Amino acid sequence: MADQPFPSIAFLWPALAAASTSGMMSAFAGQLARLGGAVPKSDSPTPKWATANRVALELPSMRLREFCAGGRAVPTLICAPFALHRATIADFAPGHSLVRALRGAGLSHICVTDWLSAGPEMRYLSIDNYLADLDVAVDELGGNVDLIGLCQGGWMALLFAARFPDKVHKLVLAGAPVDVRAGESPLSRLAAQMPLAMFEQLVEFGGGRILGDRGLGLWGARTLESASVRQLVQVPRRIGGPGWGRIETGFHQWAPPNRGLPAP
Repeated sequence: MADQPFPSIAFLWPALAAASTSGMMSAFAGQLARLGGAVPKSDSPTPKWATANRVALELPSMRLREFCAGGRAVPTLICAPFALHRATIADFAPGHSLVRALRGAGLSHICVTDWLSAGPEMRYLSIDNYLADLDVAVDELGGNVDLIGLCQGGWMALLFAARFPDKVHKLVLAGAPVDVRAGESPLSRLAAQMPLAMFEQLVEFGGGRILGDRGLGLWGARTLESASVRQLVQVPRRIGGPGWGRIETGFHQWAPPNRGLPAP
């Protein structure tokens, strides 16, 4: 994330959603204040993709992953999020994969943006840098795509479509934090009350970046129980044994517990 004032709260949407769920603005502020200490090191393995793919292009801010490339149809590009968790949410597990669902629906050329973690050298990057890399990826795919934006990747996809309308054949957004003021909700009220200084402080803690471990601290340090994971990923109770074990393990790899930071 760039070392500059935030134009919106989109990067911290997951943290704000967690805070709005609890309804405790003061707890959120207190938790943020405690994030100025050492960043705990996570020993959790990198989450895996459920479907075979190849890296078609490597760019400063992302890898373009290609899952299938058949036929002459307009390519489908999934603009995945990477705020607190990895882009593998687009291909989490068999039965829980947007990539596989699109393939099953007959799409023959599917790619995903696998955004890279921001190193210190990336602290001065702006949204324009990310859009530029997305533009290069679209050109690699022929210059015209069906663009699917997920969560944070949704507003990135919307910005790209507005900037390069001739390069987007179709645009689909899912769970994208485009305008939290569009409807009255605990989240919109929280966003209206949140001082900009809080976001600036979070960026300062990361030396010009928003560090994932600090962001995860806003969610708390608790590990979800098996029943909660099952409910989140909507796995029927009749599915158990090794099949369920793999899904649960994959979930904790994708969303590891935040060690070393206090729960709100």
